[in-house]
Amino acid sequence: MMIADYLLREHATVLDAFTAIDGSATGLACVVDDARKLVGVITDGDLRRALISGARLEDPIAPHVKRAPRTVPTGTARAHILDLMTALRINAVPEIAPDGTVASIHTLSEIIGGAVLPNRAVIMAGGKGTRLGALTRHVPKPLITVAGRPIIEWVILQLVGNGIRNLSISVNHFAEQIEARLGDGSRLGCSIDYLRETAENPLGTAGSLTLLDPAVTSAQAPPLLVLNADLLVEFDAARLIREHEASGAALTMGVKTYRHTVPFGVVEYDEERTITAVSEKPELAVEINTGIYCIDAELVRLLPYNRPSTMPGLAEQCLDSGRRVSAWAIDAGWIDIGTPHDLARAQGAAQ
Repeated sequence: MMIADYLLREHATVLDAFTAIDGSATGLACVVDDARKLVGVITDGDLRRALISGARLEDPIAPHVKRAPRTVPTGTARAHILDLMTALRINAVPEIAPDGTVASIHTLSEIIGGAVLPNRAVIMAGGKGTRLGALTRHVPKPLITVAGRPIIEWVILQLVGNGIRNLSISVNHFAEQIEARLGDGSRLGCSIDYLRETAENPLGTAGSLTLLDPAVTSAQAPPLLVLNADLLVEFDAARLIREHEASGAALTMGVKTYRHTVPFGVVEYDEERTITAVSEKPELAVEINTGIYCIDAELVRLLPYNRPSTMPGLAEQCLDSGRRVSAWAIDAGWIDIGTPHDLARAQGAAQ
């Protein structure tokens, strides 16, 4: 159906609303004014309650409309939409354009009921987060809250919203807190198992991959997603996997342009120390590693079992052995929460 099919005016009848809701499969219809700006919503439950209280099918819906419903602005990340639906236990939410008109209606089935991917995601959550100082003295960094949820839950919701249902989480520092919070993952729409390191043998950003079930790392297994637990990021996991498979790369690294303004005048000169150029506070742009990877599952066999190793080190192993390593650009927001300043920026961005 077109969006116009589930937009109603206040003078519409109860029967009109039933017809719109039944045809749209969203469970609700949006009530709008003549400019198509949202006035409220009405659900099939509202209509049933109206009939029970004596309303007739030909009566107008105006008395039964929910005014000022929860909405999301155009462009809201899928993880945030899923968070809202989960928190409020609702199955649909209108998306509102900048001019106040209804752009679309998001449904829970659309967010998590799409194609389920066979790929497993591995989230690295074992670090101590020492750069955050006192903030991680009693709480692991992945459980620090941003916009009402622990950072790692935003990572998980991002993956679930993109069709990833099987997750492994590498834990070490305050592992029991992370496991107690996330459990088996069912609360977040996924299945979680844990790769348990020990305090005496931290495994880095790749070593815990060797603790995966061998079936997950066989040559026949689908590619793995590997990412850090301290990222506030929006990315299309399904597209990353598709493009990794199409590229023929053994490892695909998520990259992002990082810009830095040098706070001084930069001087260039030749071998005779003759100045050839002066640039006042130039901006430098480089491509940085975002801590998000898609890898052929069998690459895990290159890593020493239960010994420290890193994902950049695995990329270097691929290059040294002639395997292709490709870059995948992340254009949306990305914050690596490593310092109190980064955390404050993430919390501000999530407002």
